[in-house]
Amino acid sequence: MQPTLEDRITGCLVGAAVGDALGGPVEGWTPEQIAERHGGRVRGIVGPFHADWRTARPIAPYHKGDGHVTDDTLMTHALVRVYVKVRDHLDAYSVAEHLVPDLIGTPRWVPELEAEALPLQRIFLAEKWIVARLHYGHVDPREAGVGNIVNCGAAMYMAPVGAVNAGNPAGAYAEALEVAAPHQSSYGREAAGVFAAAVAAAFLPGATATSVVDEALALAKDGTRAAIEAVCEAAVAYDDWERALGPLREAVAPFDTVGPHYREPSLGARRPSRLHAIEELPVALGMLLVAGGRYEPAVLGSVNYGRDCDSIATMSGALAGALGGSAAVPERWSTGVSRASRLDLRAPAADLAAVTREVFLRDTVRRRTHEAAFTALTEAG
Repeated sequence: MQPTLEDRITGCLVGAAVGDALGGPVEGWTPEQIAERHGGRVRGIVGPFHADWRTARPIAPYHKGDGHVTDDTLMTHALVRVYVKVRDHLDAYSVAEHLVPDLIGTPRWVPELEAEALPLQRIFLAEKWIVARLHYGHVDPREAGVGNIVNCGAAMYMAPVGAVNAGNPAGAYAEALEVAAPHQSSYGREAAGVFAAAVAAAFLPGATATSVVDEALALAKDGTRAAIEAVCEAAVAYDDWERALGPLREAVAPFDTVGPHYREPSLGARRPSRLHAIEELPVALGMLLVAGGRYEPAVLGSVNYGRDCDSIATMSGALAGALGGSAAVPERWSTGVSRASRLDLRAPAADLAAVTREVFLRDTVRRRTHEAAFTALTEAG
């Protein structure tokens, strides 16, 4: 029996949050360092990488681990709240008029801070850029992303755009490019569009990991397309994520601007380019293929890949969750993450599902109005 729309959206958003929480504590490390720290591969919720996490990284004194979601989920839920308010498709101005006020105006529980705080106080500098450019700089929202570092910051929270455009990858791609405009440019913005399209493709009846990748490639441009092709070509040779860790990294390395040392980016890192791509999306799609679309191996492969693995697992988790529905996400993980993060992971999904149905009805009326107008135009005379 095929999962319902509501169940797929729940699987998508809960799956993304769980992937985020599992990847958070090992973000920034290599597969070898992760295995050494945990006595083997990570296979569930683990604690912080450093026991003295409060002081180990003064620039980021966050409690990563123990089931805490990170900024990927905080931004995803914030975008859901914008959809709930607007109840229609979003554009760059929606970010300025609704997302920015949400980030700076309402304190919310931030698991990594273990306190109520403005979301602005947790998000990364590349996400703070949105506030600086739109709230303080009054930049045209459609152009505000230009000048920011190019990374996965916009792509990581685009799953709701894919869900609202369920079954319509091209529509999701176009809308995500618009929503990401105040945040990112170049291949960072492109990745946001392609990820949203992949999520929308996962809702298609009979969708598989392979069909999701095919739909993404049909829309992807430039270095993003080339990187996905290279990684997925490597991925199809494996059905075991542990064996795929090295080959997927080798496949994406020529397109990744960060370089071999994740915490010491190369000089050309995160600059606009038509030849390069973010690392996270191609690897997430690759792990989805290795796992055959199944949630647990897709997410565990993403987590143990290291580097920006919370965002990789957020993306693969969203895709696998949309393919399989809520039952695909292990309950032991979703319950643990929800409890540890003090967040209801299912409520945003229920809200987004209701909005998705409303938007489809609006689209139907708009399409019929256009059809009637075009028919009258072509029959005139």
